[in-house]
Amino acid sequence: MSDTFTTVGILGGGQLARMLAISGAPLGLRFLVLDNAPDACASQFVPMVLGDYTDEKALEDFVRQIDVATFDFENVPAESAAWLMERKPVYPKPRALAVAQDRLAEKTLFTEQGIPVPPFVDVTSRESLIAAVDVVGLPCIMKTRRLGYDGKGQFRIKSLADVDAAWSALGAQADRTGLIVEGFVDFDRELSVVGVRSASGEFRTWPLTENWHVDGVLSASLAPALVSDELATTAYKYARKLAEALDYVGVFALELFCKGDTLLANELAPRVHNSGHWTIEGAETSQFENHLRAVIERPLGSTACVGVSCMLNWISELPDANPILSVPGGHWHDYGKISRSGRKVGHATLRRDTVRELVSALEQVGVELNRMPQVASVLARLSEY
Repeated sequence: MSDTFTTVGILGGGQLARMLAISGAPLGLRFLVLDNAPDACASQFVPMVLGDYTDEKALEDFVRQIDVATFDFENVPAESAAWLMERKPVYPKPRALAVAQDRLAEKTLFTEQGIPVPPFVDVTSRESLIAAVDVVGLPCIMKTRRLGYDGKGQFRIKSLADVDAAWSALGAQADRTGLIVEGFVDFDRELSVVGVRSASGEFRTWPLTENWHVDGVLSASLAPALVSDELATTAYKYARKLAEALDYVGVFALELFCKGDTLLANELAPRVHNSGHWTIEGAETSQFENHLRAVIERPLGSTACVGVSCMLNWISELPDANPILSVPGGHWHDYGKISRSGRKVGHATLRRDTVRELVSALEQVGVELNRMPQVASVLARLSEY
């Protein structure tokens, strides 16, 4: 890589690409985005090639102008990433993208690496769905193997009476995306470990994060999570195993269910991740900067926490920013998107030096934004510190 100038190409022009570009400016990097949406929010900051990820002409225009490529979401076709890799370095490597795009391949990799997962069965027909339910037990969840995210492409099966409804809802996807049935986990909490690995094999993780979801979409994250050292060490070990098995380069997130002292792997996200947004203000080096350091083959930065942080996700529409900006340690992120139901339009992070200070800030913000339900669970967990 050049010591004076590198252009990073990003497949996908959403908020993750936008935040990558913002964090890359101090490193002297330039960026180019490939996206098929002319109003992609990253294009407010980054030059853009408009085109589909499978459009070879657009890919040729894109690759001609970059030195290295990465991506901001996991549904970029792995074939396109492989095409690019024949011409320029691509990080993470396309294999990681391909594995994460297929829940069956993903769960199989977890199992091969000795990482516990809920029971799972591939489904190809209504008859195999019935057999799968018998194997994993009730309740369970049928999911599309591909293209599902933020709770989409899922159907919860509570009893055998739900099988027909589940097949009616998702059965048509059996040939296009594939289907899988997973056992339902009555978890105590949802955790994620965000890690980063360099091309030389240097590996780091940020402190474990606890997450809360509403309708399958991340609502709030707390870091560091209140867990035992033993549990955190296990999570970091699982993340490292995956990174090394995939010869991974860049940032990724491993989403985990926690039940008692047991961790079960849920999903691998081969990119910077929503549950790591708190690292922008709450860690010595953010996930975005470290991803870029890995991609351009520079030394990784420290992933240590700076105080304690809570990230609040804004879905569909932005609330008033003033209550966040008026409290010490309040940081506001507007993605520049048009409001739309279910759309991630921004987030806020409250970062304080102590738990007591974070509790005070959350209580004030929760009241002023009328969002106490969103922060109540976080406050309940903080009361355990």
